[in-house]
Amino acid sequence: MGFREVGLSESEYKRIIEILGREPNGLELELIGVMWSEHCSYKSTRPLLKTYPSKGKYVLQGQGENAGVVDMGEGWGFAFKVESHNHPSAVAPFQGAATGVGGIIRDIIAMGARPSVSMDGLFFGDPDSIKTQNLAKGIVEGIGAYGNAVGVPIVGGKTFYSPSYNGNPLVNAFSAGFVRLDKMASSQTAKAGDLAVLLGSKTGRDGIAGASFASRELDEDSRASKPQIQIGDPFEEKLLIECCLDLLEQKLIASMQDMGAAGILSSSSEIAHKSGCGIDIQVKQIPLREKDMLPWEIFLSESQERMLLIVEKEKLDPVFAMAKHYDLDCAVVGTITDNHRYKVYNGDVLEADIPVSILGDTPEVFWPSEVPSDMPQRQNIKLSTLTTNDPANDLLALIGCANGRSKHEIWDQYDSMVQLHTIAGNGEPVAAVEVPDTHRACLLTMEAEPCKCWTDPYTGACETMALSLRGLWLSGADTLGMTNCLNFASPEVPEKFYELQQSIRGLADTCRELDCPVVSGNVSLYNETASGRIYPTPLVVTAGLAVNRDDILFAGRTQKDDLIYLVGKIEGSMGASRYQSMKDGVPLGKTVEPDYKAEKDFRELARKTAHSHLASSGRVVAGGGIAVTLASEAIASNIGMDITLAPESTVESLLFSEGGTRAVYSVPQDKAAEFEKLWSGFPCRKIGKAGGDMYKWNNILEVRLAQLKKTFLGEAK
Repeated sequence: MGFREVGLSESEYKRIIEILGREPNGLELELIGVMWSEHCSYKSTRPLLKTYPSKGKYVLQGQGENAGVVDMGEGWGFAFKVESHNHPSAVAPFQGAATGVGGIIRDIIAMGARPSVSMDGLFFGDPDSIKTQNLAKGIVEGIGAYGNAVGVPIVGGKTFYSPSYNGNPLVNAFSAGFVRLDKMASSQTAKAGDLAVLLGSKTGRDGIAGASFASRELDEDSRASKPQIQIGDPFEEKLLIECCLDLLEQKLIASMQDMGAAGILSSSSEIAHKSGCGIDIQVKQIPLREKDMLPWEIFLSESQERMLLIVEKEKLDPVFAMAKHYDLDCAVVGTITDNHRYKVYNGDVLEADIPVSILGDTPEVFWPSEVPSDMPQRQNIKLSTLTTNDPANDLLALIGCANGRSKHEIWDQYDSMVQLHTIAGNGEPVAAVEVPDTHRACLLTMEAEPCKCWTDPYTGACETMALSLRGLWLSGADTLGMTNCLNFASPEVPEKFYELQQSIRGLADTCRELDCPVVSGNVSLYNETASGRIYPTPLVVTAGLAVNRDDILFAGRTQKDDLIYLVGKIEGSMGASRYQSMKDGVPLGKTVEPDYKAEKDFRELARKTAHSHLASSGRVVAGGGIAVTLASEAIASNIGMDITLAPESTVESLLFSEGGTRAVYSVPQDKAAEFEKLWSGFPCRKIGKAGGDMYKWNNILEVRLAQLKKTFLGEAK
């Protein structure tokens, strides 16, 4: 097998020969090729990812571990991360999505945390396409089947439809869990003499070379790719969770690593490299599910429900006893050494002998970047095409469209209450879960703005990040940190690399300015098929801390006779808004430029509002603009509203513009004066009152609440 067959370039192969001082043998070439793949090495993005801010007052463990960990107080840490499983889900929707959930859960276990939260970011093609419907059905069923069976609640997420995802759906799986700070695990604490122990399922041929599969464009005939898809078993995963946590509780593990992409190879080489050691692996000691597997197949298999444990020799017997108790396969497969070599033995035969560093210190690629030639066309918005002749009808269209209506048909398949710590779950703008044995809560937002990132990657990414933070601040939370999943097309095309580069710059700048460290993440490139590419889709999940869960301000709690307030500017931008995309058929125009002073002022005042209990309800202005935001609040609160706000420029911009630091509050009348005093100096205006069964707006529109609800739930005829 040549170097090109394992995904290496000629220059990379020459570099390998320089490092080794010889040509690699067949197995060594396979091992290096996978670890140097885009999916494992992040060679196209590592220089960009270094620009993220990584330090923060709550950060305990940042980038470089299986998941980030932040300090929740009272001895608790919160481990969290989001990862993609895009290519597998396009080829085998059910198993691709299910194993994506399983894989990210194991990253949380690897930090010593009990997986307690799941969320999913789903991006589907044309909702009217039969292919999209079939893909979506399989993906959602896979997520629900695995998450429900393994006993981890799915408390929120994001679902977005666009023809740009036709044939290339995105499945971004988020998981998180709580860990006692004195029980945290690491992948960097192995030492010479320790034993490498494989715990969990036997190794088979499923998922072989899955990392390489994810590092190229999808084949037109995706059926040829099905052998690379892993098969998941959530019941085995549940046993694995409990066994690992018990081993940690009894302090029987020196280090631990999930077997994800590149399986045994990546987990063993990463532990050795991060710990400054070497490792000897014995192929014949690896429990196999299939006969006649070759060494390269064994090392590159991505069979699910496996963990690599590093165990001190004197603790081996109780580890095996624990594995037997949980009816899990357990085998010593290697030994940590002090020679910084990665050696593979097949009986007495030394099959591979390479420096651990060649697998860990992978090359970086600096692709050329070029502004897309059609960027002026993407940003050329014609306001004349956006005139509304029937604002009420356009409002209903936005609420009832695929991206606007309720996603209850999806989340009804998920168990959001298992473990009994969910405070706010699916359907809420902000998810909230209890911190165990405390009165604290962790709040989570998941956001993505593909249309805005398509028309301007930088401002689109800035708005995505700021939007995720506004939701936490409005709820009263302090920012803990962010994890992100970067879903993009091929970095090898200068115009596509520009989108990736500028999106990361936007996220990094906004996180830096607004004090949000990036603690973990994932990159998924080559998201395109022969028929097209996806929109730039950076997805972010941001975590926040509420020290007192009684101080959380939720949406959907507006009461009769509450006064409605808008804080922030009246109008945002029509650029790449849901309304503009609906009218023109494609996203056009830029969203708002970032205003970090306004964001910081909002952060302070919004948190004070929540802690002072000055509002019944609050909601950040998001997709669809103020009109849709208020309609969503009316629907969730089951109460009408009479809005009197007049336009500054046009009716369309008043109702449907998006972006910028804006939110709506419902305030009891006896707290209105105090609310207005708190917000003095920041744009704040009373715009209406809650009550009745109509949603009315100053002679502009009038819709019955019942009609809004039917449209939102997809029941309108």
